[in-house]
Amino acid sequence: MAKILITGSAGFIGFHLAQVMLDKGWQVLGVDAMTDYYDVNLKRRRHAMLSQNEGFSALEVDILDFAELQPPVMEFAPDVIVHLAAQAGVRYSIENPRAYIETNLVGTFNIMELARELAVDHLLMASTSSVYGANEVMPFTEVEKTDTQMTLYAATKKANENMGHSYAHLWKLPTTMFRFFTVYGPWGRPDMALFKFVKAGLNGDPIDVYNHGDMERDFTYVVDLVRAISLLVDAPPPLLEARADWTPLENDSLSPAAPFRVINIGNSDKVRLLDFVEEIETAIGQKIERNYMDMQPGDVPATWADCELLKQLVGYTPETNVHDGVRAFVDWYRDYYSV
Repeated sequence: MAKILITGSAGFIGFHLAQVMLDKGWQVLGVDAMTDYYDVNLKRRRHAMLSQNEGFSALEVDILDFAELQPPVMEFAPDVIVHLAAQAGVRYSIENPRAYIETNLVGTFNIMELARELAVDHLLMASTSSVYGANEVMPFTEVEKTDTQMTLYAATKKANENMGHSYAHLWKLPTTMFRFFTVYGPWGRPDMALFKFVKAGLNGDPIDVYNHGDMERDFTYVVDLVRAISLLVDAPPPLLEARADWTPLENDSLSPAAPFRVINIGNSDKVRLLDFVEEIETAIGQKIERNYMDMQPGDVPATWADCELLKQLVGYTPETNVHDGVRAFVDWYRDYYSV
């Protein structure tokens, strides 16, 4: 039975990915520190659900603690590592930058060290659309330069991409970095816009709408996202010595110096923030009062993914529309919180 290590397995995306890999028959070791950045009860509930499958085992340890992390991971000996654990949140990186340096840089280094020691078949790590920063040419393609990050969070994720490339080159470690675009859906994080908007709307509270609503996002439904990741698991970048008969893909981000690639995972569509709010209003059946505000520091007016490379590699791109995705989240929220 193939084995996979998923860091951040009690998190929003890690939980969904673990479910998919268990359904595929993989043995899953989930690593999570259960940090209190948001409601730990939500994280524990996710792990409890995963633990109902005998193929899942949980390791509650901080990825910063290499001495505690290394022995059980080496014993498990995964074939593949998917590294999702991170200090997330664009705005929180302004309030608590040290958490991002520690978790996203040192923690990621620890995971790369484990991948090197284990010589895994494929290391996959999460990046973010935020690395595109001040880029204005859209849709964003993976071969564009990404040198203008607007927040420390984005900068740490760009650093992760650079770190991953160096390890892929030095140790012939097939590595894929995926750039997420505004992921949402059931079991989402309470600090994310959809969660906050739905909670406020159902409570009759106002919401803060930044840049006076003049924003667009490429919203990606979490079920689509983890399906894409699960397919990418079986599509590692080829080693240099295996490329004699390799046919390059159009706009491929494959490195000429390493088995390394970055890939966008988005819905390939821009949705106006105000249209997103209206979908929430439709789903909850009531209007939401809005406080229109100026742009937040570090924010960008729009994101939009070109996902042609993903399609070429695995024959799939996310496709769930915002109407269906928002309704699915609201249904989950009402059920989970008995609203």
